[in-house]
Amino acid sequence: MEVLTVKNLNKHYEKFHLKDVSFSVERGRIMGFIGRNGAGKTTTMKSILNLVHPDSGSIRFFGLDVKEHEFEIKQRISFILGAANYYSQSKIRTITDVYRRFYKKWDEAIYQNYLTRFELDPEKKIKQLSQGMSIKFALALALSHHAELLILDEPTTGLDPVSRDELLNIFTDIVDKEGASIFFSTHITSDLEKNADDITYLKDGEIIASQDKDTFLNSYLIIEGETARISESLKKNIIGFRERKGEFTGMVQSNDVLDIQEFKVTPADLESIMIYTERRQADEKPDL
Repeated sequence: MEVLTVKNLNKHYEKFHLKDVSFSVERGRIMGFIGRNGAGKTTTMKSILNLVHPDSGSIRFFGLDVKEHEFEIKQRISFILGAANYYSQSKIRTITDVYRRFYKKWDEAIYQNYLTRFELDPEKKIKQLSQGMSIKFALALALSHHAELLILDEPTTGLDPVSRDELLNIFTDIVDKEGASIFFSTHITSDLEKNADDITYLKDGEIIASQDKDTFLNSYLIIEGETARISESLKKNIIGFRERKGEFTGMVQSNDVLDIQEFKVTPADLESIMIYTERRQADEKPDL
């Protein structure tokens, strides 16, 4: 079952366009949303949440149109767009007293468990929280009303490696034990390597891939070797080709070339795929 379906989403600004963005998130799965800064990830996420009004396209949660059923939908989802951004002089306890009133399924026991787990003092003021602790507080709120879908924009930013690993384990537990789904953007691609089921890649406002993670990763290979040994046909297929001192590196689609046996070939990870794909754009400049 699809818990989120986005079809042909378009949003035009003066210098940037979202163009026919389409993807879906399945129940009980974690989807990573990747792309460089400025690709349109935040605009897409705000459009999904009806915080930005797209020019065209449809957005449905649990089969319900977000414009017609926004209140019902937002009872069933949680979302975090960056760290907790509340009045800095307020205490955690005060913010929580306001927040819990909006959710019919608020679970105080779960919330208290997260306060303890994240070592959050309810008497602390927002201004006293570090970036990492601020994100943990936002997550404690988001995870405490049995949301069926979590939409998270850079949730692991500012967290140390141990806290990030703890958070990823929490995500896995939510999905595996409660049947929830997670859609989250991040620049820390190693986090997605650990627990994402699916990947959606946005580049310059367009989706260039949206599929299960293993299929996506297996679609590319990193290749390197002596430049003089490359055939012209192979060179044309190398993504992000770069040469230095007679040696080259690049990426190829795994089903696109045959004559690579004589070169060093290694599997691609998410970071490599992004780097080589974006490098191709940077290298493709018009003749002057």
